[in-house]
Amino acid sequence: MKIYTKKGDEGETQLVGKKVAKTHERVEAYGTIDELNSFIGVTISKISSKHSDIHNDLVKIQHELFDLGGDLANVTKKENWAVKEEYVKYLENRIDVYWNESPPLKKFILPGGVTGAAELHVCRTVARRSERKVLLIKDEYPIPPDALKYINRLSDYFFAAARAVNYREGGEDVLYERGSDVFK
Repeated sequence: MKIYTKKGDEGETQLVGKKVAKTHERVEAYGTIDELNSFIGVTISKISSKHSDIHNDLVKIQHELFDLGGDLANVTKKENWAVKEEYVKYLENRIDVYWNESPPLKKFILPGGVTGAAELHVCRTVARRSERKVLLIKDEYPIPPDALKYINRLSDYFFAAARAVNYREGGEDVLYERGSDVFK
C-alpha cells in the first residue's frame, strides 16, 4: 500500500459523510487537534522521567485527541461519539492534583520555566486555538456534546501540569512583572 492516494491533489478531502475543500473550517478544526497532538508528542520527549504521571496523562490525551479528531471528521447524524464526559472528569481530577501540588498563584505568569513546563505552555496555547476552531464549526454539523468542555479543560490541564513540572524541577513560574494580584 502506498501512503499517497492522489485523491487530494485538487484541494479536496473526504470527511465521513461529505467531500469538502481542504480549507473547510471542519478540516481546520481537526487539523489543529492533530497539531496539538504532535506538540504533545514533542513534550513527552522532553519531560524528565520524574514526571511519569504527567507522561502517562499525555499519552492518554493523545489517544483521546485521535478520538476527537475522528468525531470532528464525521458530519453524519452520529449519536455514539468517541469523546465522553469521563474524559472531562479525568482531566478535572488531574488538574486538581497538579494545581494543589504547586504553590499558590496570585499573579499572571508568563509561559516558560524549565523545558518541560515551557513545552506544556505551548500545548496550552494550541489547545486554546483548537477550542476556537471547534467553536467555529459547532453550529454547522453536530459535534460531540462534551467536545468543547474537553478542549477547554485541556488548556487548564496543560497550565496546571506546567506549573507542577516547574515546581518539581525546582524552577519557578515566571511572574508577569507589571501585574497586580489577580488570584485570591
